[in-house]
Amino acid sequence: MEPIKRVTAPTLDVLAALLAADGPTWGLLVIKATGRQAGTVYPILERLEQLGWIRSSWDDDAERSGPRRRLYEFTGDGAVAARGLVDDRDDAARAAARTTGAARPTNRPVTS
Repeated sequence: MEPIKRVTAPTLDVLAALLAADGPTWGLLVIKATGRQAGTVYPILERLEQLGWIRSSWDDDAERSGPRRRLYEFTGDGAVAARGLVDDRDDAARAAARTTGAARPTNRPVTS
């Protein structure tokens, strides 16, 4: 597994969506979970697969009508690395919220 050279917000969103999924998931669900465009999500999925973070396979559900779905899931090392990156992002967001906490509105009346 190779490291991600440039970790962007969309990449972190895709990693978080895959971590939140209960097993293999298809691209459209990742798109819906992240709110990102297909033109953003699918290239990220492709890069993650090339780096060895995830693997993909074609859904073989013969009962389902429509085109086949490509399913994505983490490799063992990919899941561990993704969890670390997403946790780091969440920790940074919490730290930023604490530093700006003084700017939160209060119920006190404003006096001049």
